[in-house]
Amino acid sequence: MTIIDRITDTVRSLVPGGAQKKKKQKSGDDFENLKKEVTIDDHKITLEELVQRYETNIEQGLSSEKARQLLEKNGPNALTPPPEVPEWVKFAKLLFGGFSGLLWVAAILCLIAYGVQVGTDPTTPKDNLWLGIALIVVVFITAVFAYYQESKAGKIMESFKKMVPQQAVVLRDGHKIEISAAELVVGDIVFVKIGDKTPADIRVLSSQSFKVDNSSLTGESEPLARSPDCTHDNPLETKNLAFFSTFAVEGACTGMVIRIGDETVMGRIAALASGLGTDMSPLNVEINHFVHIVTAVAVTFGIIFLIILLAIGTGVLRAIVFVIGIIVSNVPEGLLATITVMLALTAQRMAKKKCLVKNLTAVEALGSVSTICSDKTGTLTQNRMTVAHLWLDGAIAAVNLSHTHDAELAFENPLVDPKTGEETKTVKPDRPGYQALLRCSMLCAKAVFKPDEENMSKPPLQRTVQGDASETAILQFGEIVHGQVEEYRAKNKRVCDIPFNSANKYQVSVHETNDGDERHLVVMKGAPERILERCQKIFINNTELDLNDEWKQKFNDAYMELGGLGERVLGFCDLRLPLGNFPRGFSFDPDNVNFPLRGLRFLGFITMIDPPRPGVADAVAKCRTAGIKVIMVTGDHPITAKAIARGVGIITSDTGITNIFSLKDTYIVVILCCFIAQDLAKRLNISPDDVDPRDVRAIVVSGAELAELSSQQLDEVLIFHPEIVFARTSPQQKLIIVEGCQRQGWIVGVTGDGVNDSPALKKADIGISMGITGSDVSKQVADMILLDDNFATIVTGIEEGRLIFDNLKKVIAYTFTKNLVELLPFLVYVVADVPLALSTITILCIDLGTDIVPSISYAYEGIEADILKRPPRKKTDKMVTSQMVTLCYGQIAMIEASGAFFAYMVVMAENGFWPSRLLGLREAWESTSVNDLRDSYGQEWTYEQRHNLDLAAQTAYFIGVVILQFANLYGNKTTRRSVFQQGIFSNRFMIFAIFFTIALACFLLYVPTLNRALNLAPNRFLWWLPAIPFFFYLFAFNEARKFFIRKYPGRYPSRQLTY
Repeated sequence: MTIIDRITDTVRSLVPGGAQKKKKQKSGDDFENLKKEVTIDDHKITLEELVQRYETNIEQGLSSEKARQLLEKNGPNALTPPPEVPEWVKFAKLLFGGFSGLLWVAAILCLIAYGVQVGTDPTTPKDNLWLGIALIVVVFITAVFAYYQESKAGKIMESFKKMVPQQAVVLRDGHKIEISAAELVVGDIVFVKIGDKTPADIRVLSSQSFKVDNSSLTGESEPLARSPDCTHDNPLETKNLAFFSTFAVEGACTGMVIRIGDETVMGRIAALASGLGTDMSPLNVEINHFVHIVTAVAVTFGIIFLIILLAIGTGVLRAIVFVIGIIVSNVPEGLLATITVMLALTAQRMAKKKCLVKNLTAVEALGSVSTICSDKTGTLTQNRMTVAHLWLDGAIAAVNLSHTHDAELAFENPLVDPKTGEETKTVKPDRPGYQALLRCSMLCAKAVFKPDEENMSKPPLQRTVQGDASETAILQFGEIVHGQVEEYRAKNKRVCDIPFNSANKYQVSVHETNDGDERHLVVMKGAPERILERCQKIFINNTELDLNDEWKQKFNDAYMELGGLGERVLGFCDLRLPLGNFPRGFSFDPDNVNFPLRGLRFLGFITMIDPPRPGVADAVAKCRTAGIKVIMVTGDHPITAKAIARGVGIITSDTGITNIFSLKDTYIVVILCCFIAQDLAKRLNISPDDVDPRDVRAIVVSGAELAELSSQQLDEVLIFHPEIVFARTSPQQKLIIVEGCQRQGWIVGVTGDGVNDSPALKKADIGISMGITGSDVSKQVADMILLDDNFATIVTGIEEGRLIFDNLKKVIAYTFTKNLVELLPFLVYVVADVPLALSTITILCIDLGTDIVPSISYAYEGIEADILKRPPRKKTDKMVTSQMVTLCYGQIAMIEASGAFFAYMVVMAENGFWPSRLLGLREAWESTSVNDLRDSYGQEWTYEQRHNLDLAAQTAYFIGVVILQFANLYGNKTTRRSVFQQGIFSNRFMIFAIFFTIALACFLLYVPTLNRALNLAPNRFLWWLPAIPFFFYLFAFNEARKFFIRKYPGRYPSRQLTY
C-alpha cells in the first residue's frame, strides 16, 4: 500500500459516514459470487410452488401489511450505490501521487536548501527558492489539468439509475394501484404493457403477444417473445422470465416479482461494474518505473557526492545543500507536463478520426493491446438485418444490396429460363417464381418507413423503419428491387391478419389483389419448417408441383446450408381462395379462423443476416499482422457468430473449426462436454476422435460449454487456439474471459455497447464503447468511445497508441540525455575543484523553458513504416530500458557535455583562464574576500569581475546544451530509419520548436534584469558558435548508429545502440 493510499484510507475513516461505507463494501467472496452465473429455479417450478414460496395470491396480490413487512425486511427495489471517494481525495492523489510525488520531494528539498543557505548567509541568491516555487506551480497546474480530464468520466452508477423504472402498476389487496417501483417486493403481482420498463425480475404469469428488448442484457436488439411457458433451464434463455429494466416493445403481460434491486440480473451487473477496481494503466506503470529509476539515480549520485564532499573537508551544511542541487538536477521537471500535453494532443487527433479518448493514459494503452475481445453486433457488423439469399425455383440466389448501386441477384448455379429455355445466372425481375416470392414478402410485412420528408429522401437502406429487424430487411429489399412497397400494399388491401406468435411461429394475412384476379390471396410467412408442413404444392419455374420427398430434401439441404452461414431464414407460401366460398366482402375471422391454412403453395424462403461492416475484414487482417489476437465474444447464436467470424477474418477459411472437444492427453484435465472437430476431420478425411486439439486453429465455445470450464481449462483454450469465438455468453462470462486473457499476461482491449458489456469494459486494460449504439453505462465505464461504432477505427487507435508509446520513449531519451549534461558540471565542480559551469536556476530554464516545446514536437512525429508489422509489447517490456540508460548517459550525453564544456572553456580561455588554471580554483573563485585572483596571463580579477565572467561562461554552457539538444532532438526523431528517409522537414512543428527555442533563449539572454535573475548574461554572437561542430558530430553519430542497427539487426552491438 502506497503512502497516498494510507492517507486516503485514513481520511475516508474521518469523513462522516466513511467508516460505514467501508463496512458496506462487498467482501472478496461476495464479489466472486457475483461473477457466477444466475442460478435460480423460479422459472422451472410450478405456479402453485411459486405462490407458496413467495406467500402471495395471484387473484388478490399481496396485502398492504405483508408488502410493508417485506419492504422493511428486504429493502427497496433499488440499486445500492458503491462507496464514493470524495472529490478532494481524488485531486490529492493526482497532486501527490506518482511522478508528482517526486517533483514535490524535489521542491521541498529546494526550499530546505534555500532555508539552510539563508540561515548561514542572508545574501545568498534565491535560485533554490524560485526553483522550488516553479516545481510546485508545475505540479499544481498538471494536477488540475488531469483532474479536469478524469472528472468528465462521470459516475457509473448514475447511468444505471437512469435505466430503473420510476413507477409500477401492482395488484395489492385485490386492487390495481400505481406505486413507486422502489416499493415493489418479492411476491408482488405486476402489470407491464408496451412502452413500460420491467420494474423487477418477474415470472410471466400470462401474456398477450408480449415482447421485450433484452439488448441491455444480451447486446442483441431483436425483440424476444415472453410467455408463461418454461422453455429452457437457463433463466437467461427461458421465455417465462422478464428482467429488471428491460423494455416492453409489444403487447402486455402479468407477472410475479421474484427478484428486486441488487438481486436482479441487472443489479448483479451493476454491482460487478461498480465493484471492479480500476487497475493502473500500462502507461502509469511505466511512469512509476521511470520515477523509481530517476529516484535511484538521483539518490545514488547524491550519496556519492555527499561522501566525496565530506571526505575533502566540505562543511556538512554546505555539502547537504550541494547534494540537494545534484538530486534536483536529476529530476526532469518538465517531463510530467510534456507527457500530459502529448497525450492530450494525441487524444485530440484521435477524436478527429472518430475515436474519443476519455482517459488520457488510455491512448498509450490501446497501442499496447495484444488481445481484443470484440462484441459482434454493431461493432463487427452493421447492426441491421439485410436480405442475403433467396431460395426460389429450387435454387439459391445471392443478393447484393447497396445504397450506391442497383441490386444484384444471381443464382449460385445457372438455371434454365422457363420462358426462353436459355441458361441464366441472373434473377430477372419478370421471373414468375421471383415475382410470387416478392409479392408474398411485401404483403406479409407490416414494417413501414418513418414518414418524415428527411427520412424518405434517403436511400432505402439508410432510412429509419418502424418495425422489427426481419421485417425491416424485407421492406428495404422490396423498396430497392420493386419500389413503392407501401403504395403496393395499399393497392392490395389487407382484409384479415393473424399476428405472429411463439406457438404457431407464422404470420398470415388475406388480401384483395389488384391484378385482375377476384379471388382472395392468403399469404403466410414464418419459420420455414412450419411453413413447409402446411403446404401441398411447390411453385417451380412457373409450375405448381407436388411437394414430395425429393423437394422436401432439396428444401432441407438449402435450409441447412444457409442456416449454417448464420443467416435468419423465413419461409413464404400463398394460396388463392375459391371465389365461390370466399367472395369479395367475405368476413374473415382471425380468432376463430374460417379459411384454410393448409394445402398452401410453397414459394421459397428469404434469408437475412446482419452483414459485416465495410473495412472490418481489413482491420482484423491488420490486427493479425500486428500480432494482435482478435476474439469474438457475443451473446448471439454460435452458428451466426461462426459465420460472421469467418466473414470478417477472425476465423480464417482454411483452418479447422471445432466446438469444444475431448482434450485427450494434450490438456491436463478432461472436459465435461462433448467437442466435435468435424470441419478439420472432414478436410483431413479422418475421424473427429483422431484430431489433435492443437492442430485445430479455430474454436467456437458456447456459454453453456464455457460454464463447465475451470480457469485452467479456459487458459488452455486461450493459449492453444489462435482463433476463438465465444457465443451465447452472459455478462459474467465476458468478465471471466477478460480475466483469463489477463492471466496470460496479455494487455486486453474490450469492445461493447450494452449494459451487459460494462463489467468486462471496466475490467479490461482498455475499455472501448460504441458512440452511436452504446448505452450510457457502457460509455461511462469505457476508457475510449468509437464515435462511428466501427471496429476498423480501433486499428487507427492502435496505430496512434503505438506511435505515442514510441514518441514517449523518444521524449524520455531526449530528457534523460540532458539530465546527465546538467549533472556533470556539479561532478566536475567537486572532483576537479573548478568553478560551477551551470547553476540550479539555469537548469530550470532548460527543463521548463527551452526543452518543453521540442519535447512536445514528438507528438507530431509520424509513424515509421513498420509500426503495425511488429508484435505488441509485453507487460514486462519497459519504456525505460538498460540500453536506453547506457545509450543516453554513456554515449550521447557525453558528446553533449563535451560540446557544452568546450563552449564554457572557450569563454573562460578568451578571458584569460585556461583550463589548466581553472583546476583547483573553486575556493578562491567563490571567495568574496579575494579581489586579486590572477588568471593565466597574470591579470588580477575582483570578485565582481569573476562573477560577471562566471555568468558569461555559464551562459555559454547553457547555449551549448540548447544547440546540442537540437541534434539530440533529430537523433531521437526515428529509432531505426535515417532522418533523411523520414524527412528532415516532415515534422513542421519540430522546425517551429527549434526556432521557438532559439527565440526563447535569446529572450532569456538579452532582456535586461531577467537575464541576471536567471544567472545568464547577454553573450556575444561568437560565443554561440563553439558548440556547433559538436552538433554535427552528434548528428552524424546518430545517423551512423541507426545505419548499423538497420545493417546488422539483432546483433549485440546493434541492440546496445537502440532502445
